[in-house]
This record gives sequence, C-alpha cells and structure tokens, in this order.
Amino acid sequence: MFSGQDRGQTREVFFRAWRAHHEGRPLEGVEKLIVQVVLRHPEYHSLLEHPEPARERDYFPESGETNPFLHLGMHIAIEEQLSIDQPRGIRGYYQKILMRLPDEHAAQHHMMECLGEMLWQASRQATAPQETVYLDCLKRLLAGPSKG
Repeated sequence: MFSGQDRGQTREVFFRAWRAHHEGRPLEGVEKLIVQVVLRHPEYHSLLEHPEPARERDYFPESGETNPFLHLGMHIAIEEQLSIDQPRGIRGYYQKILMRLPDEHAAQHHMMECLGEMLWQASRQATAPQETVYLDCLKRLLAGPSKG
C-alpha cells in the first residue's frame, strides 16, 4: 500500500485522508480504509487533526511510546491481507482468533503481535519479511491460552 514512500509521504496520506473525511469530501482509494481504521482509534483523532507536531516526530518504543502511524498501518495491512487471503490461509487464522476474541479490533491487535514479530525479525536479519514467521506466530498464538 505505501511501498516506495518515505515516512513523510506515508504520514501525509493519513493526514490527507482524515482531512477529506472531516471536510466531507469523497475518499479515494486507500483513504476509505484509512478512515475506517482511524475511526476505531479515537486516541489518534487529535493527532491527525493537528499534524504539524507529528509530521516529523520519532516514536521510541523503548520509552513506552507507540508509533500511531505504524499502529494504524498494521491495521491497514491486516485488513488488506484479509481481503485477499494473503498470506494464504490468513483468513482462517483470523476466524479462529475471532472464535476466542469476538471483537474484530482485539483480534487484529493480537495478529499485530505476529506481524510485528515478522517485521522485527526481517529488520534484525536484514532480509525480506518471511510469511512463515508470521503464520508460525499465529499458530502459537492459537495454541496458547485465550486472552479474552
């Protein structure tokens, strides 16, 4: 979805989509999905309404900070994965997670743990993300106790 864009360009897509939503303008392409995801995250509405402080800000997980753009982007990635069942079988894992966590948003948050693990390993090893890492993590997640 955002491949080939730098951080500033990617963030600008979020700002533009939210601004179009607030102005009642028609949403184009990925803007529809962005707004759907942002609507489930009221904690980020103000940030998107006042973009200047966040436009170039760094977020440091080691300081307990969540990068809102990464968080929203992971939701969007999962939505796109589910829409095309890629990696193959992801919808099945999602359905099984929903059986344990009937809230779709919570289910996606659990899936994000695995998506994040895959991305972290790829970054650490300087390799392309391996979907087997993602799917194996989802298998482990389903094998563990329900997180209600």
